[in-house]
Amino acid sequence: MNQVIYTVTENSRIAQNIYRMTLEGDTSEIKTPGQFVNIKLDGFYLRRPISVCDAENDKLTLIYKTVGGGTEQMSRLHAGKRLDVLTGLGNGYDIGPSGNSPLLIGGGVGTPPLYMLCKKLIEKRAKPSVILGFGSAEEVFGENEFKKLGASVYVTTADGSRGQKGFVTDVMKNLQYTYFYACGPEAMFRAIDKIAVTEGQYSFEERMGCGFGACMGCSCKTLTGNKRICREGPVMKREEIIWEH
Repeated sequence: MNQVIYTVTENSRIAQNIYRMTLEGDTSEIKTPGQFVNIKLDGFYLRRPISVCDAENDKLTLIYKTVGGGTEQMSRLHAGKRLDVLTGLGNGYDIGPSGNSPLLIGGGVGTPPLYMLCKKLIEKRAKPSVILGFGSAEEVFGENEFKKLGASVYVTTADGSRGQKGFVTDVMKNLQYTYFYACGPEAMFRAIDKIAVTEGQYSFEERMGCGFGACMGCSCKTLTGNKRICREGPVMKREEIIWEH
């Protein structure tokens, strides 16, 4: 973990309630895709944890959804604003077990960290497929960016207004893959777990108090005991998770 002052260089709306923010500053502490940063905002006691979409050449890209006062304030930040950020938090995805044909599954605002992951997998000469799941066409983002990387991309919407009607599992069950990586809501993970034919990794979305393991407010049950999403996660292996009914 490292405390860095970043400067906002871009902040724009890309889909319904979805924004892309580009920051300039030291990105050296972001070692693996799936890590996150914790942003201090004026007037808020708790920092806002946001997953890293990409980090390269002192340029940090974040994609976030406005869901409350903090992220609403973020959406109004202009170029030149300086932000106090804790960076390099959490454990990211392990690309070691990916195999040649990994499958990346993103649910809504869980999509962003898969972009950096996809880049790393392609650098490794893997040929990833990506499923992006949304509620409606107005919420869709990232499709073209993943295609530009060279991935095969499938889009689903619950209402059928874009791509295939249904959920990510409706596409997943018809694909062949060597390993999977997912990020999104827990309900999506439970559905994936019922049909997945390989091992995989889940990146959990969780409300965090401190963001670095001090408060124990974001733990989940695993075969080796409770683990903190912010510290031992947010990425957990499929085979270690105990799903509570």
